Amino acid sequence: MWNSNQRKHANTTTNHDSHANDTSLIASGTRIKGDVHFSGALHLDGVIEGSVSADPDNNAVFTLSEHGRVTGEVHVPHAVINGIVKGNIHAVERLELAAQACVEGDVHYRVLEMAAGAQINGRMVHQKESPRQITHQAEEGNGIFDDDVVMDGGKA
Repeated sequence: MWNSNQRKHANTTTNHDSHANDTSLIASGTRIKGDVHFSGALHLDGVIEGSVSADPDNNAVFTLSEHGRVTGEVHVPHAVINGIVKGNIHAVERLELAAQACVEGDVHYRVLEMAAGAQINGRMVHQKESPRQITHQAEEGNGIFDDDVVMDGGKA
């Protein structure tokens, strides 16, 4: 099927540690009962009955189409929602709610884009900074923030 040059090129460009450009599709008519953890991109046209998560320190994107549905928590860096979510959404970086989005739960976001027609039946919680930025600031400075309690010799 492949000639030797194509095979050689395919083998050298494959990096099993990096999945940033991988896209997974859960098609319409597919139902998953259980938690789903992914890297790269996940496009859901089907149903997941369980949580959806990705590592917050990668650039993972979760896309829920108008045909898709999640019953459970969503913990991802970037989410594009146009279907139904029955559970809380935690978008570390960005949350996009398209016109047919319907969220029955709280949304936690850093940046929110919401189209006319999108629905949220729950609380909207703005996160001031992403965990990556807080960690980076702690590494640059002394790691002490205004609200931190500092112990000195066992005394607060």
